[in-house]
Amino acid sequence: MAAQEQVKWEGKATAKLNGIGAEQVWPLLEDFCSLDKWLPAIDTCYRVEGINGQPGLVRYCACKPPSSTSSPSDDFDDDDEENKNPGMTKWCHEKLLAIDPVVRCLSYEVLDNNLGFKSYVATIKLLPAKGDDDKFGCQIEWSFLADPVEGMTCDVLSSYLNLSLQGMVENMERALHSN
Repeated sequence: MAAQEQVKWEGKATAKLNGIGAEQVWPLLEDFCSLDKWLPAIDTCYRVEGINGQPGLVRYCACKPPSSTSSPSDDFDDDDEENKNPGMTKWCHEKLLAIDPVVRCLSYEVLDNNLGFKSYVATIKLLPAKGDDDKFGCQIEWSFLADPVEGMTCDVLSSYLNLSLQGMVENMERALHSN
């Protein structure tokens, strides 16, 4: 029996920011190394190499596992026994592939990681919520294409992305409304 060719996983999540224009949100997204300010699960995010705002920039992102309850990020374990340790920090290096401030879109790929990703490329787009008028707000669309991750399903990864994006939008709304 011939080995089956593995299918790539694809997913997309969207979240709306009500009454906040894309021109207010884009500076938060284009700062590629500020993910820890917006994404609830990320404890640290910083530049490893490259120039801020330029393709080739590499960031390091990490999160500490929850102390007593499990979360979707607990599913990001690969086969390496040291990563089965529930107290281990989960981390990845991510490389900015493209960024377009006019279209308000960026793409990145996961490089080295202990999450089990062999290939993961994501695109984040900032779109008007309704028509081209910012008074209705905007929405973030986060899509991905990835090789299957052992011990996980595409649905679990998509759910994690959706929950993460919802938390990110809440944090951005809170920050922008307090200014």
